Order: sequence, then C-alpha cells, then structure tokens
Amino acid sequence: MRHRSLTPLVLAFGVLLTLLASSPALAAGYRYWSFWEGAGGQWQYAAQGPSTARPADGSALGFRFAVSQDAAAEAAKPRAAADFAAVCASTPAVEGRKRIAVVVDFGVPADAPTGDAPPQDAPHTACAQVAPDATAAEALAETAKPLRYNSAALLCAVSGYPKQGCGEPIADAEEKPGAKPSPAPQPSAQSDSGDGGPSTGLLAGLAAVAALAAAAIWQSRRR
Repeated sequence: MRHRSLTPLVLAFGVLLTLLASSPALAAGYRYWSFWEGAGGQWQYAAQGPSTARPADGSALGFRFAVSQDAAAEAAKPRAAADFAAVCASTPAVEGRKRIAVVVDFGVPADAPTGDAPPQDAPHTACAQVAPDATAAEALAETAKPLRYNSAALLCAVSGYPKQGCGEPIADAEEKPGAKPSPAPQPSAQSDSGDGGPSTGLLAGLAAVAALAAAAIWQSRRR
C-alpha cells in the first residue's frame, strides 16, 4: 500500500528535524584583539599568535579590538594602512636591532565592553626597535604597554584596554548596532569542523536522510 511506502520518508524527515534541532547554533562572535600581518600593503590575518610570531625587520603588525566571528575572511581589520615606511620613516636603523611598524586599533565604541570605552578614536601607530629574534608580542610591548594575557597566552588587553574580559563569546542578542559581525582571536574558538561550517556528524546525518528519502521514492515507484 502507498501509505506503507511513505513510512521511510516520514522517518527520514523525523531524523532531519531531530538533527537540526540538536545541532549547535552557529557561533555568534567574540570580543577580542585580533592579530594581523602586513603583506604588500594589505592586512592578512596572522596564522599564529603574537607570542610565537617572529617578524622580520621591515614588517608591519596590526592589532584590532572588535566584536568579530571566528573567521579570518570576516574579521575587522585595523583601520590604518599596513605601511612600514610611513610608520618608521623617522626611526633610523640601528645595527643589531630590527624595526617593526606597529598599528594598534582600539576599535569603535559599539564594540566596547559595558562600562568601558576605547582610549582613543584613531589607530595608534609606532615604530618598535627590538632585538633580531624578538616576537610580535615583544614589539607590541615596546610600543603599547601595559599588555594583559590569560593563562592560554591569549592577548586580552593592549594599553590596558579593555579593563576586564578576554575573548568572550557574544550572543547574537548582545551584539550592538553598528558592529561588524566578523574573528577569535589568535585564540582558536573554531567550530567542530574547523572552518565554521556544518559539523561532520550533521553532514553524515543529512546524507543518511537523503538515502532514506531516495529509498522511499524508489519503493513507491516500484509498487
């Protein structure tokens, strides 16, 4: 009978609804300092944290505080150019030291934690002159103290901003108007799939649902 042939299809939709209901919601965002490296005058999301990156002489580093999703393509970039020559033009080269252009963007008031505010509106730029093997964190400390890190070496505050917190997840309802949804941080707060997409379990479940639906249709036509 036709109603019996539809049973697998009904079960398939039941499985689909269960999977969708139990799958985790997409990550909303994080309030954190993102880390950037200059390349060809453009900012690129850093592949490693400032405590391990060792920039070469003539490099440009950027740090931006914002509410962003954990996805490099959607992260809020520093609002000043990745221009080593402009930042370090008045800092002469010294033998045995390297020069690093550092751009610190404190972000916009809409991204500030409750009760806090960016210390300045425009990005801060400075030329750090550090040892040849110095890390990006050391270059930042040379130009924007005090810094604050958590136990996982995640950069929490630059020049004392923000006063509290460190890369907290922000719910959709908490995101403020005007904030660009977009990285965590050097920290990794990736989804199970590692790229912000559906989890492997959900994809496998959807594939099983599709197979059940196909079987139901085949049985219906056969009968």
